[in-house]
Amino acid sequence: MSKLLGLDKIARLFDIIRANGGIRGSLAKLYRTDDLKVGTLVGTDKYGNKYFESPYYFYGRNRWIEYAPQHHLEYDGSQIPPEWYGWMHYKTDLPPDRDGMRPQYKWMLDHSENLSGKKGQYMPYTTTRPKVEAWTPPKADK
Repeated sequence: MSKLLGLDKIARLFDIIRANGGIRGSLAKLYRTDDLKVGTLVGTDKYGNKYFESPYYFYGRNRWIEYAPQHHLEYDGSQIPPEWYGWMHYKTDLPPDRDGMRPQYKWMLDHSENLSGKKGQYMPYTTTRPKVEAWTPPKADK
């Protein structure tokens, strides 16, 4: 009878609000990520990002990330390290902390996010003159 009246959905809503820190925490998370979900914490990477999973949601939407608080609203997909990228995109079902087959070599660099459009972006240096030069109008004599 409760499923018929939709009371199980209301109970699920209260569970999601409780899991996200009450009404204030849920509103803050909703403002930051535009989504409220509840699931099991699978792991945390060294940058502070938390990875979750829940079989309640559709396949393809049942794994998600909550970015570290230091990113505020400036987060993007390039902040996911490659080992967690594989888990997020269903290339493997084992999170990196439980997968012993991942190669680790001394020549492998640490992950860094894409800084395009930010202060630390890569700007190439060139010594050649541009093909097109800006025109400056001649000064009028009075």
